[in-house]
Amino acid sequence: MDQADAIVVGSGLAGLAAAAELGDRGKRVIIVDQEPRSFLGGQAFWSLGGLFMVDTPEQRRMGIRDSRELALNDWMGSAQFDRDEDAMPRKWAEAYIDFAAGEMRTWLHAMGLRWFPIVGWAERGGSYADGHGNSVPRFHITWGTGPGIIEHFVRRCEEHEKAGLIQFNFRHQVDRIEMENGTAKGVSGTLLAEDGAERGQKTNRDAVGEFTLHAPSVIVTSGGIGGNFDMVRKVWPTDRLGPAPKDMVAGVPAHVDGRMIGISEAAGGHVINGDRMWHYTEGVKNWDPIWPSHGIRILPGPSSMWFDAKGNRFAPPALPGFDSMSTLRDILATGYDYSWFVLTQKVIKKEFALSGSEQNPDLTSKKWSEVIKQRVLSGKNATAQVEAFKEKGEDFVVANDLGTLVRGMNQVAGGNLIDEAKLRAQIEARDAQIDNPFSKDAQLMAIHAARNYRGDRLLRTAKPHKFLDPANGPLIAVKLHVLTRKTLGGLHTTLDSQMIGADGQPVPGLFAAGEVAGFGGGGYHGYNALEGTFLGGCIFSGRNAGRSKSIG
Repeated sequence: MDQADAIVVGSGLAGLAAAAELGDRGKRVIIVDQEPRSFLGGQAFWSLGGLFMVDTPEQRRMGIRDSRELALNDWMGSAQFDRDEDAMPRKWAEAYIDFAAGEMRTWLHAMGLRWFPIVGWAERGGSYADGHGNSVPRFHITWGTGPGIIEHFVRRCEEHEKAGLIQFNFRHQVDRIEMENGTAKGVSGTLLAEDGAERGQKTNRDAVGEFTLHAPSVIVTSGGIGGNFDMVRKVWPTDRLGPAPKDMVAGVPAHVDGRMIGISEAAGGHVINGDRMWHYTEGVKNWDPIWPSHGIRILPGPSSMWFDAKGNRFAPPALPGFDSMSTLRDILATGYDYSWFVLTQKVIKKEFALSGSEQNPDLTSKKWSEVIKQRVLSGKNATAQVEAFKEKGEDFVVANDLGTLVRGMNQVAGGNLIDEAKLRAQIEARDAQIDNPFSKDAQLMAIHAARNYRGDRLLRTAKPHKFLDPANGPLIAVKLHVLTRKTLGGLHTTLDSQMIGADGQPVPGLFAAGEVAGFGGGGYHGYNALEGTFLGGCIFSGRNAGRSKSIG
């Protein structure tokens, strides 16, 4: 069909959520995507599947006391909304907290989603109670990781496809949103040649024809800009974060190219908060890349010592897993665009997790036997995927003594910037704090606090130990790159995901959801994310679009 009630541009999680809801309402939907069908689900497929939820059974079983009020305080302290255009993002933030503390889990559970029983504690903050960070663990890892989330939305859409309500048009690259008298009437663009690339790989842009599709509503769910380094650098907030890194790795595939943002603006949409972004500081080059400049994020526990390019230890809150944006600013302020973790085998065994469904096949498989084998019965080793990076990754240095480690670090980075004596003095000072359960070292205090949480003590935080004691080795250093990931700003939208133009008025027939809309409203995170809020925002904003009374 070339005529429908709505056209959804992008078959990622937000687009699937919108289409599934529209199908449930009996609406006819055409989903267009520039990639092959094998890419269905978009970049959510590659995620760890973490969802920010509040006051859940999983939290309560782990002894976590959470509430809507505490979550809202954390969100607002992190968002730090300070602009006139933040009025709608603030409303979206409040609505998402209501959703996350209300029907979100029940609705997803009824759909078939399940979660790993130990709730993760991401973005811990490390400053003040009214500032950035999660006061309690809220990161719910979906059983099956990213694929375990999208499978249910794919299933719903494919059921509607069989019923004739949804049509998938892959290898359709939208070049224009067709407007008539200020109202959406469809999309047009280029038909691309078929491509048998594996999921996530870069595909061709060979034109083989043109297309036009008609609908009174167009929902843009095309994602962000993290795969397009030029766009990232163009909007980089130098005044707030420092100079854009010369060297970055990509945390998302090349198809996350941002091209629909300009197309949406040309149709009447309006981007706000385009300078707000969320990039990670713990990226490593993938030794077995899938997409160009492929990087993987280390999700660290709190114990690795963090040093700048010259071997100076960062001050709190620049601690592993505490405050991503503050750490990014601190790194770039050094004049270099990389930093170092220094740790031991005991730390990497218990604390290193790699982001991504493909890096966690045990969780992705939904098999407890695999989880136990990888994470409990592996002896002194970390998971097989982490050990593979330690062995094959170009950013990893492993040594039995500090002198050899430093020589390896200088060889990897070049320039002989790390002085062994200075690095040794800092590690020895830290090690001297281990003999007592008391400490003036903020990182060690944070480690003791983390181990008060049952989940961290079991799986995510190593028992404090001396790094320079050979019994805890070998020593490990990891060169960390800035890894592109999410844009926090985006197309300005109402609470039902309808685009708002530069004049502040809704644009008839135009909608946006997911990352292209800043996950809701044009940036419901503000300046900082609390994690689990990217997938959650895609689901929530896509659902709102699909349920909008303005469609149909």
